[in-house]
Amino acid sequence: RSVHPPLGPTPSQSRFQVDLVAEPGGGGSSEGANVSFQNGGDTVLSEGSLHSGGHHHYYYDTHTNTYYLRTFGHNTMDAVPRIDHYRHTAADLGEKLIRPSLAELHDELDKVSGPRGDGYANGEEGTPAGDAAASYTPDSKGIVKFGWIKGVLVRCMLNIWGVMLFIRLSWIVGQAGIGMYTGLSVVVIAMATVVTTITGLSTSAIATNGFVRGGKATFIWLFKSLSFLKYCFICTLFVFFSLLSGGAYYLISRSLGPEFGGAIGLIFAFANAVAVAMYVVGFAETVVELLKENGTLMIDEMNDIRIIGAITVVILLGISVAGMEWEAKAQIVLLVILILAIGDFVIGTFIPLDSKKAKGFFGYKAEIFMENFGPDFRNEETFFSVFAIFFPAATGILAGANISGDLADPQSAIPKGTLLAILITTLVYMGIAVSVGSCVVRDATGNVNNTIITELTNCTTAACKLNYDFSSCQKECHYGLMNNFQVMSMVSGFAPLISAGIFSATLSSALASLVSAPKIFQALCKDNIYPGFQMFAKGYGKNNEPLRGYLLTFLIALGFILIAELNVIAPIISNFFLASYALINFSVFHASLAKSPGWRPAFKYYNMWISLVGAILCCIVMFVINWWAALLTYVIVLGLYIYVTYKKPDVNWGSSTQALTYLNALQHSIRLSGVEDHVKNFRPQCLIMTGAPNARPALLHLVHAFTKNVGLMICGHVHMGPRRQAMKELSTDLAKYQRWLIKNKMKAFYAPVHAEDLRDGGQYLMQAAGLGRMRPNTLVVGFKKNWRQSDMRDVETYINLFQRRGWKDSNTTTVEKRQAFFTFLLNHTFTLLISVFLLYSILHIYLKDRKISAIQSPSSPLNLADQRLLDASSQFQKKQGKSNIDVWWLFDDGGLTLLIPYLITTKKKWKECKIRVFIGGKINRIDHDRRAMATLLSKFRIDFSDIMVLGDINTKPKKENIAAFEEMIEPFRLHEDDKEQEVADKMKEDEPWRITDNELELYKTKTYRQIRLNELLKEHSSTANVIVMSLPVARKGAVSSALYMAWLEALSKDLPPILLVRGNHQSVLTFYS
Repeated sequence: RSVHPPLGPTPSQSRFQVDLVAEPGGGGSSEGANVSFQNGGDTVLSEGSLHSGGHHHYYYDTHTNTYYLRTFGHNTMDAVPRIDHYRHTAADLGEKLIRPSLAELHDELDKVSGPRGDGYANGEEGTPAGDAAASYTPDSKGIVKFGWIKGVLVRCMLNIWGVMLFIRLSWIVGQAGIGMYTGLSVVVIAMATVVTTITGLSTSAIATNGFVRGGKATFIWLFKSLSFLKYCFICTLFVFFSLLSGGAYYLISRSLGPEFGGAIGLIFAFANAVAVAMYVVGFAETVVELLKENGTLMIDEMNDIRIIGAITVVILLGISVAGMEWEAKAQIVLLVILILAIGDFVIGTFIPLDSKKAKGFFGYKAEIFMENFGPDFRNEETFFSVFAIFFPAATGILAGANISGDLADPQSAIPKGTLLAILITTLVYMGIAVSVGSCVVRDATGNVNNTIITELTNCTTAACKLNYDFSSCQKECHYGLMNNFQVMSMVSGFAPLISAGIFSATLSSALASLVSAPKIFQALCKDNIYPGFQMFAKGYGKNNEPLRGYLLTFLIALGFILIAELNVIAPIISNFFLASYALINFSVFHASLAKSPGWRPAFKYYNMWISLVGAILCCIVMFVINWWAALLTYVIVLGLYIYVTYKKPDVNWGSSTQALTYLNALQHSIRLSGVEDHVKNFRPQCLIMTGAPNARPALLHLVHAFTKNVGLMICGHVHMGPRRQAMKELSTDLAKYQRWLIKNKMKAFYAPVHAEDLRDGGQYLMQAAGLGRMRPNTLVVGFKKNWRQSDMRDVETYINLFQRRGWKDSNTTTVEKRQAFFTFLLNHTFTLLISVFLLYSILHIYLKDRKISAIQSPSSPLNLADQRLLDASSQFQKKQGKSNIDVWWLFDDGGLTLLIPYLITTKKKWKECKIRVFIGGKINRIDHDRRAMATLLSKFRIDFSDIMVLGDINTKPKKENIAAFEEMIEPFRLHEDDKEQEVADKMKEDEPWRITDNELELYKTKTYRQIRLNELLKEHSSTANVIVMSLPVARKGAVSSALYMAWLEALSKDLPPILLVRGNHQSVLTFYS
């Protein structure tokens, strides 16, 4: 069929893409044709076979070219389900496609022009021009995916069978004995197996709950010839390691979150660095033993171990940095060497040569088995100290999960391979423990002259029964289970093969740890959880190698190598690995407890309570092994957890911590809904009409001073204007300003709403904001400082917001019941308007764009006015020092006017401020009123520094202040007496906010009271940090908006920040217990 290129832009210009599939035969309108689209090996077909293939598919710009995927017999841009819509943006497995949004589905069809028949949108066929529009199809050539045997089983077995198998297991048998009841070797192994099995189940659950980030396996072929005086052979060691991208760190951090993940990431990286030292010391011990047998020690055993260990770790560092990569099945070769070494030992147990009897090896003997059945702890060793030395032998269970990205089917391979590896290695450990305990005595001299010629009466050991007298070992011996770490080499049929096994196990494990520790640390640093370690996130070369991490790991390993004692290094590693395993188990318990819909492990054979038992068991074992090391680990983890919690890194991994936080919040909110309010538990839950939160910092910080950790704070933002534009702003502002609140450590919520005007928006917020009992009960608004220059209809709306005028159509009863208390912030030192501009009333400056540009450009110098404005906007962020909060409790509104100042003084920045209380009274009862108020405050248990009774509130104010008030209201007066009746009535109807002569005369006393109160405030409270005062109440419909605003203006003129408060006259304070 002919192909025509589209007329629109290339696919690279489109926001999302839809496949167009070439159909076989016929035109674009043919019915019944099967359509398929493929990507990355995933095939999805419509209306036909789900497995047919071979079709071409391309991507189109659906916004401009109007090509639609034909799936249901008609043209549509609605995407069908496919895996590419669910990929991460940076996924390696295929290109992420973006499905059209619901709004685009609604709107885009209206933009389509031209006739649409059965074919494509414009009646034409089309395919993209050139290769640029070809679909992404990952090249499968050269990509090797491992099955569960090679990818998981072999790796886990190689990591588990390590240095402890060959050079410490026999010593553990000598110390702990063989048996299950009186001997403890099997118990040691079984206990380690229980821990690793539970952890393996938990790991399988986490690893099968989606893709775990992992690296690709690379291999190093290390060819080394070793020649000794007595043994001369060449060992070819294929040493492998996995380039880990996080391992246990990713398992824990992506499950539990950055708090625990960051802590355990550092600990796990450090544990791997110390593990390098353990494996290298194990290797060096074997080499030194061979040198000792041939009498070629350089200095002494301890220093030789240090020298050889240091040289070895330098060589391993060079190999790691050089990164010699060979694609080979090196792990199979290593496993074969280890299996041959184990087989060599087993065969050797059946060949008890006479030359080996002096060293304590007699073959399988019942006498030896019975003697070694029970424990014989020496040199202050205990069961748990022996367990601590053995446990690193069981710490290879994460090897498969670490390379999950290289597994063909990780959801099946990880559980199957990990658990089977644990089973096989446990049986081998137990088998070798029983075998060596049945063949070798605990103490032997190595002297062939210690054979017994005549029967000894005082010798009852197994060796005596086998005609050997090792009684001299009570002083010092060099052979036997207790004294010789190379028992397996001595027992084996061919000792060099055991040495090869030890070299394979130790060097491969050391190299794996040397690579994994920097990789884990690099992954941790890339997440920027600890900014101080950011320098270690940098990678070098095409493989992004963490060279700085290599150097750090090398220095840590070298430091522990200098200890040169395997029995000292192993418990340290056990402690850290147990901490890691405890958190892996806890991750599964935590994720199950959170009941997140995203927790859907493909591996079903786990139990949250068993995982919890595993976590507790790990913690207990840590403490019993070494209480101070465990305590130190706990302190480190807790300290790192607190640090990360405090710093709050900007990461979102969908962790179970988030899920459990939501679940707890939901459950507690529902539980709280069933509890009736009680006056003792009242707390202000504020809805602040801030608009954009960052536009009103002073208002926000003052309210935050008495709601932080006490009550709810919601920043209400009313968007007005065209609905379509406002809805777009709502979605962007919600995330933007909530992040701003979090960044500025404001414990508040941001709630935007669209409405025709401020009053409706406030009404919507007061009715709908909050959840259950977590609803606003206190409204906070800023003072409209520019009311005299504004449209008076806006002033009417502003006053209606808090006077609830005109709310009858909005269920007044419900609103009154729900909105229990109303608080209004009237701030004359600095005020915050509905716009984004600040006003500074002392200077009476209305700074618009000039003010904003000055504040946003720190480099530009600020003039005096701007600087004072900036200082005023941030004054509540500063420590307030020793000053006063003056409370003018003129009317009893239920106690809210007194409660808010008390809550403010409980905060750190305000704790040095003292509360002074001002009340009205009669001149002849001042002492009585003061004592009565002091008694009331003491019953409320509220501290105060002074109580002042004002007996002259009703005194007529000064003439100049009355004149200033009359001058202020003059533009808003109606002057109906100077107009005809009809003209005055018409003007009042059109402009209801105007002040009539009758109204002014009727409320003359109240007007004088506001002016007089301002005079008293200036006299007594001009130096206060904040003034809290009862809000004047105007009769609804009787007092015009202009007169009420003039009252508030006159009351708060030229004063420090003043908070006018009016409760709904329900008690919020009580003196009953």
